[in-house]
Amino acid sequence: MNDKSVRDLRQPSAASPRGEPPKITFPCDYPVKVVGDADEEFVAVVCQTVTRHDPTFDPKNIQVVDSRNGRFQSVRLTMRATSEAQLQALFSELKSSGLVHMVV
Repeated sequence: MNDKSVRDLRQPSAASPRGEPPKITFPCDYPVKVVGDADEEFVAVVCQTVTRHDPTFDPKNIQVVDSRNGRFQSVRLTMRATSEAQLQALFSELKSSGLVHMVV
């Protein structure tokens, strides 16, 4: 295959010569996906944690998806991000809850 529009994703693009992730302009609406054990408390813990970091967060707009076998759930939400430090603190707190496996 010799298509010049296809590039090796392992190599940094011309837009980011050092392979750095794109910069986020704050404040912004920031999508978050949280994957964890399907537990009665999982969604509540995610919503409470996000609300601590973004008081304007509205839990009515979340999407909850069960895994095929029902063992896991994913919660998709959009929050108002004000800084990278806020996002890092949110991700750390979610991961330390014991119910969360991954935050994307």
